[in-house]
Amino acid sequence: MDRTEAHSPQGELARILVEFLEVAITSVVFLKGVYPAGAFERRRYMNMVVQRARHPELRDYIRSAVNGLLPFIQKGLVERVAVIFFNTDNVPVERYVFKIMVNESYGSKVEESELEFSLRSFLIKLSVSKYLSKVLPQGFRWEITAYFRSLPQVKTSKDAELWIPTDIEQWQQPPLITPIKSMISDPLSVQLYLEHPSLLEEKL
Repeated sequence: MDRTEAHSPQGELARILVEFLEVAITSVVFLKGVYPAGAFERRRYMNMVVQRARHPELRDYIRSAVNGLLPFIQKGLVERVAVIFFNTDNVPVERYVFKIMVNESYGSKVEESELEFSLRSFLIKLSVSKYLSKVLPQGFRWEITAYFRSLPQVKTSKDAELWIPTDIEQWQQPPLITPIKSMISDPLSVQLYLEHPSLLEEKL
């Protein structure tokens, strides 16, 4: 993203959203107990206490993943960003999904304080959503996955090289969806929900 793009309304929206996703994904990993509590430290973000990964590899993985999406979020190419937990057979057992929509034609100045107020409510909801999620199986793994509306051209950005097509196994039946939080505004709309395999899927 060049300087002109960075200071456009879409550039500001993308920057705020990427910062939010880094904190939100870290919150999900902390919430699920993937690592010991000592692997995280408390920080302030949007005037509230959040968790930050202390281990450099974990912190860099989350940060590089979401920052690699920055130019594509700005262009409206990213539809969903998910934190997916897999069992030992590499089948998803749970997805935290952030569905996003950036208004590419929005031309007004971004009211950052209002946007941050709305995004902060997602972090509050996340912190009390543990009872909605499932206990993870032994030997699970997790990853961050982005779903694009159309595949980006690698030659247009070095960031695209961080994101490669994947062949994640999909559920054969429609998943069970549990809404957690949503916001709809002119410059930016975000939905956060949980996906679990259907009862029929679990029996297959």
